[in-house]
Amino acid sequence: MNAPQRDIVPIEIRLARSAGRAGRDRMANARVTHAEQQELQEAARRCGKSLSEWSRDTLLREARRGPGDAVFTELIATRMLLVNLIKPLALGEKVSPSWITEAMTMVRKEKHKAAQEVMQQYTQQAGKEPSDGNTMG
Repeated sequence: MNAPQRDIVPIEIRLARSAGRAGRDRMANARVTHAEQQELQEAARRCGKSLSEWSRDTLLREARRGPGDAVFTELIATRMLLVNLIKPLALGEKVSPSWITEAMTMVRKEKHKAAQEVMQQYTQQAGKEPSDGNTMG
């Protein structure tokens, strides 16, 4: 009855991690496939954490995150503005200051909805391999 080999964390490090925090007496479990477990263990290893510690940190970070990621929303807003600006420029049209103001107003009004839609697309595609090798969204 040999237990699977695991990275052994020295007791000093384990004690230092728990210093100053309340004791943990609850569990949050999830069933995963063998491949998913390997993927999770690799992610934890890259962060220099045990799977348990990495999982807890990841779950809590996601639970505490607001419904709208501000950086992602602003990235989508920038993309929207660029797409709207590139088209008239590519067609050789002049872009007036009032047009830019209107475009910025539209982006401010629509960016949250657009970011939610893009994130939903990524969430639906998560874990699926692209069939044509295209990794662009």
